[in-house]
Amino acid sequence: MKTGEDRDELKNISVDNELQDIDLTSEEKIDEVIEEDTEMYNFGWSNYSEITNGRFAMIGFLAIVLIELFSKQSFLKWAGIF
Repeated sequence: MKTGEDRDELKNISVDNELQDIDLTSEEKIDEVIEEDTEMYNFGWSNYSEITNGRFAMIGFLAIVLIELFSKQSFLKWAGIF
């Protein structure tokens, strides 16, 4: 089973191999390779997953605040829980 360090090392090796195939004088191409690698979806607790979950949590929190603001009652009472 691969550990997190093994996966990071493999990721660095793949980025290094991609960078060797590209003309290093072009910084735009290097930035594109790095952006593609960091924006890839990985299963489990990855940077992408944490950012996505955080964004959905912020949207949910905002929705609850707006419901309480417009209905003038708590969210739990509005939802029928209390």
